[in-house]
Amino acid sequence: MQRIPILQMEKNLLVTIQIDLQDQTALTLQDDLSEMIARTGATGVLIDISALEIVDSFIGRMLAGISSIARVLDATTVLVGMQPAVAITLVELGLSLEGVRTALNVGRGMALLKATSDEHDIDDTA
Repeated sequence: MQRIPILQMEKNLLVTIQIDLQDQTALTLQDDLSEMIARTGATGVLIDISALEIVDSFIGRMLAGISSIARVLDATTVLVGMQPAVAITLVELGLSLEGVRTALNVGRGMALLKATSDEHDIDDTA
């Protein structure tokens, strides 16, 4: 089984999914990511799915689950690089990915996380 690398960039974690996700790999990613958020105190998670061409209901639920776990651990999730076919499939499956913010690409996603982090820092000082 392959593990998907999780990189730390300042207060954020970056996950670039470069393979078609099998169910077990997705579950391992969810566990690894939640553990790393807790260990590092990350405030943001950016997941790049630009290499994913298809998504089934399990993978869609897993992405929503990652976001829910991250939110409980006080981190924001941004999903970037979604292919049009993947977006259509998620809508057809009725998966709204609540709590998941989206951006067109990694650069915009990181900017969104930075803006969210800045807002979070202001809230903490108030």
